[in-house]
Amino acid sequence: MANGFDPRIGAAPRSATTLDGRTAVDAGLRSYMLSVYNYMASGVLLTGIVALLVVQTGAINALIGVRANGGIGMTPLGWLVTLAPLGLVMWLSFGINRMTASTAKALFWVYAAVVGASLSTVLLVYTYSSVAQTFFATAAGFASLSLWGYTTKRDLSGMGSFLIVGLVGLIVASLINMFYHSGPLGLAISGIGVLLFAGLTAYDTQKIKSMYFFVGNTGEASQKSAVMGALTLYLDFINMFLFLLRFMGDRR
Repeated sequence: MANGFDPRIGAAPRSATTLDGRTAVDAGLRSYMLSVYNYMASGVLLTGIVALLVVQTGAINALIGVRANGGIGMTPLGWLVTLAPLGLVMWLSFGINRMTASTAKALFWVYAAVVGASLSTVLLVYTYSSVAQTFFATAAGFASLSLWGYTTKRDLSGMGSFLIVGLVGLIVASLINMFYHSGPLGLAISGIGVLLFAGLTAYDTQKIKSMYFFVGNTGEASQKSAVMGALTLYLDFINMFLFLLRFMGDRR
């Protein structure tokens, strides 16, 4: 996924020509990727905890209200919570170069928490057991795809343009289906969404790995790069989970 932080511009990649140098690079790369995965996994965990707390404590009632005609709809606070993640991710993506690493980390945690609140409605639509099953299925698929993206010798950069075009098409199709409510189109969108974010998981992992050779494993640039890498993989995971839930989820 694209973001505004790219230290590769104007920088030369680090090189290692000796055995000791190669060993140091490998150890640094593992440490860097581990920090990316730790941020990403912690963000997913925070999202799940917040979503569960919002439902269990009854705070969900502040987000969803009963309309005058008896229907159920979003309250003003609900719309704020729903739209806030978009603003936060744009702030992070386009403002990362001007903020400190600690600010970037704080915004990432806030973003993960707000997404948890906005996704709490999922627990009202689907049974807890089917949500849990889908989560673990997504986690297994994500781990396998990310591991492949990390270890493969194949250059996946050529997939980038194709995946971005597919993502734009997916968004357009989803907006159209909001008005037509077509079941078959909805299923097609979900299937394509799962495949698209599966591809993005592998592609983004390789791209994040390549960033290490420009930022290293120390300093502000490295920390901000790790946060943005975690945000990218977090978005891949959450979207894959939501699309897969439409197939695996049991509605209440």
